[in-house]
Amino acid sequence: MKSTRILLALGPMMAATPALAHVGEHYHWSFAAGFTHPFGGVDHVLAMLSVGVLAALLGGRAIWFVPATFAAMMLVGGGLGMAGVVVPAFEIGIVASMIVLGALVTWGKPLAPFATMALVGFFAVFHGYAHGVERTVEDSGLGYSAGFALASFSLHGLGILAGAGMIKNERATRVSGIAVTLVGVWVAFS
Repeated sequence: MKSTRILLALGPMMAATPALAHVGEHYHWSFAAGFTHPFGGVDHVLAMLSVGVLAALLGGRAIWFVPATFAAMMLVGGGLGMAGVVVPAFEIGIVASMIVLGALVTWGKPLAPFATMALVGFFAVFHGYAHGVERTVEDSGLGYSAGFALASFSLHGLGILAGAGMIKNERATRVSGIAVTLVGVWVAFS
């Protein structure tokens, strides 16, 4: 059962392409486009799975609050982008999210729940912003944002399942965290 959970989490990672959180890639803003987009970029997939794993490692109410914090702040970041607010170095923030969240998973002992929520919320702003700045004047972005948030929650859920399976397997936790961190470093230098 544990290996099944890990495989469920690894599937989206294997199907993902290199970082796609770049401005100008979306031509329509439908719910379906928003829902499918997160599964196409390794940056978002790995960050979302890591958020879920961290939530599972924390347990308790954090299983709900950590992903909810990410989703809420991702929508705030999207709103900033849609409003034309400039968030400097957002691409660096996205890559840093993979490296830092992967390192926390590797460590196997997340920060306190509130600190974890603050950290994932900080990174979520960058993920949301990257997509908010892509909105055209003609599109409200509401359907796209809803789809994007739902897909992110789905990835969080897969991460929670994988994390629950890894709680008693420190080696699996470390290997998955190292993998996320290394992919983050690869994306940073590619």
